[in-house]
Amino acid sequence: MRFGLRLIGYLGNTRELVRLAVLAEQAGFDFVWFPHDTFMGNTWVITSAVASQTSRIRIGSVGTNPYTTNPAEIATYLASLDELSAGRAVLGLGLHTQKMVEWTGIDASDYLQRTREAVEIIRALLRGEVAQYHGEAFHWTGQCYLRFRPYRDQVPIYVCAFGTEYLALSGAIGDGSLPMITPPESAEYMVSAITAGARDAGRDPAEIDIAGCGWLSLAENRGQATDVLRQMVSYFGPYLEEPALATIGLGGEDFRTIGQLVEARRYKEAAALVTDEMTDLAIRGTPEDVIRRIESIADMGITQVNLGGPIGPDPAEAIRLMGEKVIPYFRPAGQQP
Repeated sequence: MRFGLRLIGYLGNTRELVRLAVLAEQAGFDFVWFPHDTFMGNTWVITSAVASQTSRIRIGSVGTNPYTTNPAEIATYLASLDELSAGRAVLGLGLHTQKMVEWTGIDASDYLQRTREAVEIIRALLRGEVAQYHGEAFHWTGQCYLRFRPYRDQVPIYVCAFGTEYLALSGAIGDGSLPMITPPESAEYMVSAITAGARDAGRDPAEIDIAGCGWLSLAENRGQATDVLRQMVSYFGPYLEEPALATIGLGGEDFRTIGQLVEARRYKEAAALVTDEMTDLAIRGTPEDVIRRIESIADMGITQVNLGGPIGPDPAEAIRLMGEKVIPYFRPAGQQP
């Protein structure tokens, strides 16, 4: 099992996120990821800062979408980060929801085709090719090529996806896949779609790093770990997939009032409506609780647990607990991350 930490802007300012990323490297995490949300802190600035402060951990974005960000910019960012980090860059390309793109007035209904074409273009640019391209979403001329030599000509591209077709596409074209496993019980559904897509494309599913994006809240006190989740669940719960919610007996209707309050920016009222059952969307509790949940998703085929959300009542302490009690459980003594 590989371990990734997904650091969101709600955890602090840019300097704090960089500090937490450094702690993650020290704790033994393999990856640190930063959600590329449209109106949050700029992922490219943060990942560059992390690259300059770390030496081992791999660094990437999650949900860099090919709508608000052109594949040319994505490719030059990725190649530059890879050079700065001496070959530690990864990319999470795609969407976890259409709605956040459509806030800006962009129609994101062609996300399947647009993601496929963006991956093809970015890979061509990294290989040093002229990316003259005539697809359905992108039409590029013979002047489209990098004016510098990338550190590597192949950088891992993980596809962020939702829904059966998109998940299958991630298995067909991605070096990895970044499905949301909220709740963790939905991992089986996600893995099934991803591996089916890989097989249909003639690929060995074992080649794909399935990096399940779950929410984490870890503390020595289970109640404190649960309570800190309510704001996160209220904000993102209304966007989650029906098949995923159904795995723990929930549905979109359960989040209807919460979603309306969030849209009205009545965040405290929305969080107050989050039930304990809804906090089961996350991997939460004590180190022992977290170990059991990670074991269960590993059995479902997740190969990298990518932990985000509040991390815990005290994020730095939660990272320490992961490094001291959780990650070592899954690694034989002396095994390097």
